[in-house]
Amino acid sequence: MRRSRRLFLSVATAVVAAGMALYAVTPASAAATTATFAKVSDWGSGWQGEYTITNGGSTALNSWKVEFSLPSGTSAGSYWDALLTTSGQRYTFTNREYNGRIAAGQSVKFGFVGTGSGAPTGCLLNGVSCNGTVTPPTTPSGTTPVAKNGQLKVCGRQLCNAQGKAIQLRGMSTHGLQWYANCVNDASLNVLANEWNADVLRISMYIQEGGYETDPAGYTAKVNDLIEKATARGLYAIVDWHMLSPGDPNFNLARAKTFFQQIASRHKDKTNILYEIANEPSEVHWSAIKSYADQLIPVIRAQDPDGVVLVGTEDWSSLGASGDGQGVARIQASPVNATNIMYTFHFYAASHDDYYLNTFRDAIAKLPMFVTEFGTQQASGDGGNNFAMAQRYLDLMQQHKVSWVNWNYSDDMRSGAVFTQGTCNAGSYSGTARLKEAGVWIRDRIRTADDF
Repeated sequence: MRRSRRLFLSVATAVVAAGMALYAVTPASAAATTATFAKVSDWGSGWQGEYTITNGGSTALNSWKVEFSLPSGTSAGSYWDALLTTSGQRYTFTNREYNGRIAAGQSVKFGFVGTGSGAPTGCLLNGVSCNGTVTPPTTPSGTTPVAKNGQLKVCGRQLCNAQGKAIQLRGMSTHGLQWYANCVNDASLNVLANEWNADVLRISMYIQEGGYETDPAGYTAKVNDLIEKATARGLYAIVDWHMLSPGDPNFNLARAKTFFQQIASRHKDKTNILYEIANEPSEVHWSAIKSYADQLIPVIRAQDPDGVVLVGTEDWSSLGASGDGQGVARIQASPVNATNIMYTFHFYAASHDDYYLNTFRDAIAKLPMFVTEFGTQQASGDGGNNFAMAQRYLDLMQQHKVSWVNWNYSDDMRSGAVFTQGTCNAGSYSGTARLKEAGVWIRDRIRTADDF
């Protein structure tokens, strides 16, 4: 369900559209809320189509979405007074900022140019048949997480699938690509997807520390490659802008704009991309993080209006728990100026005790949350495991369907890396023989996947 955003690509279309004033609101008298299609002109090799959305109800509509299929050999090109996303031959048009509200008894129109001789079929208006009758949602037919769930969205405080059901994703994060890219290859990702039954891969690209800033084109290519590998296996992919030091994300704002514009532009037709725009902000006030997000998210949205964006929080994404503890209240008082976003929380069970857990519990009740990084060890990613405390976090996340990603899928010497040292060079990832204690523990918990 992605987009091909072409507005008035032909002069002829622009002239016709200008004369029709398609965004005007007009009276209507239908008994049900409907979307009616008509070919207003046809020149053989193509045609101009128009939908009229009529609100026959007693209350105003505040937004609308019209989706339909076109037969093979027929496609939609330029369009107006709507936004377009596509998935194969399925086209989804949504309102612009000026024509989303339709008062009772009123109607709006949008139009597009079609090529080929076919016409729309299977039309839905806000999930209901365009003729006003209720159509049950389509049952997902695939077996992978992406095939089952499709394009994700934020529903209130929940992460929901394309059918509007709250879901929980579970998966693993790579280590820094400048150090452990050899641990995420076809063989290891086959094990992650097919043996561990993971739903999501977090692609962790450091900015400093020998990362992106040293070779922007090279690291962008690495991320692109891993996105394609995740997509081929039906996994969701979190693109992690892994900023650590300096802790102010605005230091890398220009780099982030370039990177995310390129990533979103290339992968905008995929349904499995999530954008984590600031890994662990630190030593800055929430206002600085919000300012960064408010400037960066429009860059992503210009390419990809649907992808879920994950926003880091104060004090190393601890929601302020590593500072004054007021991070949740500050976000509530001044949230990021965007929709379809979630806020991130990171924890390490051997370091982050009940105070952190209670901060997280409070956030779940008030904000859309996604745990994009956690470990069973100390905050350094090393040391002894506290599985009991980690399980308390996981139980809370399962209860509230908060998605999570564990750190990390590599053979680093620290206890937080799931594989023993030398595993990635040996190339054998299956089973538990090459897993550290934390690797065995997290593998078992990823394998008990959500029912979606």
